[in-house]
Amino acid sequence: MRTVGVWQPAPGLVQLPIWPASPPDGTLRPQPPESVDTYKEPPEYGGKSQAVNDIAIPTMTVVPAKGHNTGTAVIVFPGGSFQKVFIDLEGFEICNWLTTKGVTCIVSKYRAPGGNEYWDDALKRHITPKIMRALQDAQRTIRLVRFKAEELHVDADKIGVMGFSAGGYLVAQTSNILAPAYKPVDAIDGISSRPDFAVALYPGHICRDGGKFDPTLPINKAAPPTFIAQAWDDPVDPVCNSLMYASALDKVGVSTELHLFAKGGHAFGLRKKDRPVGVWPQLVERWMAQMRLL
Repeated sequence: MRTVGVWQPAPGLVQLPIWPASPPDGTLRPQPPESVDTYKEPPEYGGKSQAVNDIAIPTMTVVPAKGHNTGTAVIVFPGGSFQKVFIDLEGFEICNWLTTKGVTCIVSKYRAPGGNEYWDDALKRHITPKIMRALQDAQRTIRLVRFKAEELHVDADKIGVMGFSAGGYLVAQTSNILAPAYKPVDAIDGISSRPDFAVALYPGHICRDGGKFDPTLPINKAAPPTFIAQAWDDPVDPVCNSLMYASALDKVGVSTELHLFAKGGHAFGLRKKDRPVGVWPQLVERWMAQMRLL
């Protein structure tokens, strides 16, 4: 079911615009109003989940840590092929886990103008936009969270990113593209957008046609420690995305941990707890604990 209107978080949570005025470079094309697709889900997942379409005004929603606050924050970039943002499956369901570990969780609702900026379905080839609006929003969100660290009760040096599918590509971009992807709009843009750690789940758009590495993604030796996980049987994003990205990071000396599961498909999120792929959150916890983030 599709409902026209701006997506709203659960009661008690506040959705904040990340830009002080209109976002830089607008949207990809004339913009329909934002809308929300609602899907029926099993009771254990709240009975429904949502995806947001035609995002023109990017936002972030902060979910505070529960219990002991570790000072660690994770900005979550949900997937959606840069056409929509699966705000529950790869957003707030992830926060429900992270916050119980004492982590402040921030869900990014980045610009997804309703047309895929990275994949041309008609020509079946990857394209990269001249203006990477989703990256602009991702960088700005990291800067804004770091600027608000004291207000959010987090450590400005313990801010990480976690992304799924297209969001996993944003993890790779924010980890390696450290120069601003937009002209500064205020003093916040003088703050570093480099995440302190990064988690990419079934990332896409890195492995291009013919098994070629994305030519627009530079690999930076200053990228943060990175955790990557994917399933071999992923029918959407081939496992070469994770393999190539992990290898590229390793070659420049970036600490990288890679886990590949035989089965799990795509977009498994936290929803396959009874299968081997369902252990990935525990593996992330151990990895974070090693870095004294938990």
